[in-house]
Amino acid sequence: MHMKKYLLKCLHRLQKGPGYTYKELLVWYCDNTNTHGPKRIICEGPKKKAMWFVITLLFAAIVCWQWGVFIRTYLSWEVSVSLSIGFKTMDFPAVTICNASPFQYSKVKHLLKDLDELMEAVLERILAPELSHINATRALNFTIWNHTPLVFIDEQNPHQPVVLDLFGDNHNGSASSSLAPGRSCSAHGCKVAMRLCSRGGTVCTFRNFSSATQAVTEWYTLQATNIFSQVPRQELVTMGYSGEQLILACLFGAEPCSYRNFTPIFHPDYGNCYIFNWGMTEKALLSSNPGAEFGLKLILDMGQEDYVPFLTSTAGARLMLHEQRSYPFIKDEGIYAMSGTETSIGVMVDRLQRKGEPYSQCTVNGSDVPIRNLYSHYNTTYSIQACIRSCFQDHMITNCSCGHYLYPLPRGEKYCSNMEFPDWAYCYSALRTSLAQRESCIDVCKESCNDTQYKMTVSMADWPSEASEDWIFHVLSQERDQSTNITLSRKGIVKLNIYFQEFNYRIIEESAANNIVWLLSNLGGQFGFWMGGSVLCLIEFGEIIIDFVWITIIKLVALAKSLRQRRTQARYAGPPPTVAELVEAHTNFSFQPDVVTPGPSAEPYPDEQLPPIPGTPPPNYDSLRLQPLDVIESDTEGDAV
Repeated sequence: MHMKKYLLKCLHRLQKGPGYTYKELLVWYCDNTNTHGPKRIICEGPKKKAMWFVITLLFAAIVCWQWGVFIRTYLSWEVSVSLSIGFKTMDFPAVTICNASPFQYSKVKHLLKDLDELMEAVLERILAPELSHINATRALNFTIWNHTPLVFIDEQNPHQPVVLDLFGDNHNGSASSSLAPGRSCSAHGCKVAMRLCSRGGTVCTFRNFSSATQAVTEWYTLQATNIFSQVPRQELVTMGYSGEQLILACLFGAEPCSYRNFTPIFHPDYGNCYIFNWGMTEKALLSSNPGAEFGLKLILDMGQEDYVPFLTSTAGARLMLHEQRSYPFIKDEGIYAMSGTETSIGVMVDRLQRKGEPYSQCTVNGSDVPIRNLYSHYNTTYSIQACIRSCFQDHMITNCSCGHYLYPLPRGEKYCSNMEFPDWAYCYSALRTSLAQRESCIDVCKESCNDTQYKMTVSMADWPSEASEDWIFHVLSQERDQSTNITLSRKGIVKLNIYFQEFNYRIIEESAANNIVWLLSNLGGQFGFWMGGSVLCLIEFGEIIIDFVWITIIKLVALAKSLRQRRTQARYAGPPPTVAELVEAHTNFSFQPDVVTPGPSAEPYPDEQLPPIPGTPPPNYDSLRLQPLDVIESDTEGDAV
């Protein structure tokens, strides 16, 4: 009720405004607005009215079009990039170093014995197939081979290539894939491929390679992954290179350091890695001055003589510069330092500051990314590399029911192995080459809003020189092995110099190309240029819109009342009853009113429609009614008689 009274009061108050009709309202607006065009429509003659009406309508359309362009440009959330240069003392980057070989062959030889023998037989078959029958009687463990074998593909007829098993005549292979009697094939005449099967060998695919070297390396790595995934992590750490063995000498600026100043971390691709100045437990070190004398100097022993022969074909050190508290994805972002050289790395710093939502899809700490970060147990900051690898591992577990050895494993899951998951290699290969999988991970992963990149300038020289190698190796050998004999060689020694080239750093910062001030100034400029209006004109236009709404409400209320009245009148088919009929119906229950039939088409009340029930009858005025005089006289005469 209170709301109804309030609305009625507002409707009556509108009477004091421009009027109750749309025409009156438009005339009042054109006569009182501060916009220039509508006034001329009212004040001028008929011809000029038409001209000004067209001009005003045209310019209003231009303003609306320009407004749409500017609003669409603003909502595109474009950014502009600014570059600034600063100068200050900077934190020295975290430095991660690894050996190119993840394990020492002397410590993993017992695990790789069967695989190495099989690899040697494969190489004999590829290099000299006509002589491979000499060693055919050698006992080989084909359990690994049967899961993922290498095959020859004879493409002499490209339309009908022939698949030939390397050991088709030496073990129980399928007849369709074995070598035909008297037929031989080599890497020169055939291509070497890897056969990947699932569902008990009923569904197979072939992964082709352009070189037999790539084929056997990929095959050996895949099989070694299967073996190492079944070994506990602590045992794998003991099989790698220790920090004391890897780091022979360390110097940061003028302060000596050792392997104890490095944080060990196990990397599946490179085994034991060591991080200097990671900033996890101690404060990040500052570089006092630019130049090689104020940087980090290292002498590393790669121990190349104990490399795994078929697993590692590269000799040297793998290193990477990155931010403190960030995980080093050294396989993708690291560089190699060659053995027998002194590698100098000059560093320049670029700081990237991206705008967040809605300008770009970046994240501050990864909390808004729907992918579980599997690298979070390292207590490192978010990075898009960690997100993409975590996403791939999730897909691996979902599609293959197991996790890959090269990525962290969620709690409660298992690493893939041929014994428990015989189809994992086929599933992994399909997932690895799937474009849909990569796109899905890229879509959900976001870049970090704040990032630091280290630009490196690398130079190398032979070290030590021929004139000084004798005494240098003598000193290093004594420090390492307490031996007077030379136990080191140029093949395993790497010297590193890492330093800031200068203290200038660049800040690459994104800022909004079109902010709200830009939008309002352009909207106002277009409105003022084409219509001569301002913000007050927009308020007037808003007022007239409100008046239009109120008039519409008034008309709708009036329409509703008229419809209600028509429905009430439609209930009576004939004329309303007279007062006498209402009185008689109230006093005489057997009274039936006369039915007025004005014409042949008129009908009495329908059977289903009862006559109206009278309300309270009027009072009986017969006792107060005056009788005519002649009636009184006749009564008197009768009494006299």
